[in-house]
Amino acid sequence: MSTDPYDAVQQEIQTSLQTASTLRASYLRIRSTAREDSEELGWARNELKATLAALDADLEDLEESVKIVETTGARMFGLEESEVIERRRYVGHVRHELESMRAEIESEAESRTRLKSQVRPPAEISRGASQPLPADERDEQSEWARQEQQASFTV
Repeated sequence: MSTDPYDAVQQEIQTSLQTASTLRASYLRIRSTAREDSEELGWARNELKATLAALDADLEDLEESVKIVETTGARMFGLEESEVIERRRYVGHVRHELESMRAEIESEAESRTRLKSQVRPPAEISRGASQPLPADERDEQSEWARQEQQASFTV
């Protein structure tokens, strides 16, 4: 009887999936409070992406082990067909979780990029897009102060 690697790989995947879930929750929390260019948000996004990439590689190994059992025959590994079907379902479930997490990261990045390209900063609106800001007004503090002044004039 050959050794079935499924259980060992499945345990690794389960641990990685829990880690990814924790990182995802952290990423969402940070994203809701931090600026887009925040170092902390970038770190959380990169950690989640790296974990998902490793998880994807492990999932491919697990899927390969399921395929081997399917082609070789479940009986050779001492398994029933129902167990093989359950393994296939588990692979599908994990793949769905991975795709869901990836889609969440990618859709968030796309929506921020779209929003950036559609919205002009208040300074460009008030001055007209053809007149660039002087260099000293480009920093965030100056921008904030200028917006505050404009808001006080409109009240």
